[in-house]
Amino acid sequence: MNLVFHGKRIEGLLAVLPANERLFVDEMDQFDFPRARSLKLKEVMGYDRHRIVDGPVCVSDLAVHGLEHLFAQGLLGRDDFDALILVTQSPDYFMPATSSVIQGRLGLKHDMFCMDINQGCAGFLIGLYQAFMLLEQPAIRRVVLVNADVMSRKVSVRDRNSYPLIGDAGSITVIGRCGDDAPIHANLKMDGSRRDALMIPAGGMREPSSAETRELHADAEGNLRARDDLVMDGSAVFNFVQTEVPPMIEALLAAAQTEAAAVDTYLFHQPNRFMLQKLADKLQVPYAKMPSNVVEHFGNSSGVTIPLALALNLREQVLDKTLTAVLGGFGVGLTWSSMLLPLGPLAFCDIIDYPRVH
Repeated sequence: MNLVFHGKRIEGLLAVLPANERLFVDEMDQFDFPRARSLKLKEVMGYDRHRIVDGPVCVSDLAVHGLEHLFAQGLLGRDDFDALILVTQSPDYFMPATSSVIQGRLGLKHDMFCMDINQGCAGFLIGLYQAFMLLEQPAIRRVVLVNADVMSRKVSVRDRNSYPLIGDAGSITVIGRCGDDAPIHANLKMDGSRRDALMIPAGGMREPSSAETRELHADAEGNLRARDDLVMDGSAVFNFVQTEVPPMIEALLAAAQTEAAAVDTYLFHQPNRFMLQKLADKLQVPYAKMPSNVVEHFGNSSGVTIPLALALNLREQVLDKTLTAVLGGFGVGLTWSSMLLPLGPLAFCDIIDYPRVH
């Protein structure tokens, strides 16, 4: 599916990270795996540290903290936006929608469009598409897109396949209209027949959580996890990314009639450093143009790795000038999507911590 948008832009971006940081070397002993092989894995995959929420911290806590920071700094007014979109796989509740929880906790106006989107690794892009479409309505002047997950609470700490990678984070992106009518090109694909590659088998209506679904079981590699926990087929995900993403990016550039050399930066979802560098090799993109350092600093926070990559690596550039950027998201669903857009100058681009819970 090819999409084109006009007259829309990202105005500012804030990432919110839990202050609680865990080091991979301190967690290696909880995995049933030789220490030497764990250290080799650390080197290859880019494991180092990740940010994990304390105790009961939820998505709405990260979102409210970030929005209150923007209000207090005068970067966003409480009445400056008319829609609040939340993209998450880890909502506070089954019901009500967590976007409504955020709206209520902040005491925002009643004349407000609130919407939750259940999406993961491509969720940041899908949230942008929804924001762009809402801005076609005259009554909606500005949209706030919150992308946040606390997936560490759904991953077994005994699962070497997933736990060292996982990170919790949130991002707040302000999207508005602009006078520049230059097109934003995008594409989107989904294949639910491969959904088993990344999933949490139990805990929903299909298989409700129970004492049995909470029992830990060892897989063939010695990872211990329950059916209530995330399970990832790493080989299937790697093959999916290497096979499906390069033609998607090529098709995006062809549709936009843009040469790869004209792209200043590729901000992609970051499953791990190894996978992203292999993807850069396949696309013949220099590593300097495709940052791959989010997981080693913060962990894999699903779709939030894209705004984190921007704030971590390009903050100074996007505050002062416009970059031609390709965004790419790929993973759970299976879903893969990309976007070519001008990025910057932004009114703000920063990373803040969510304080520890005492």
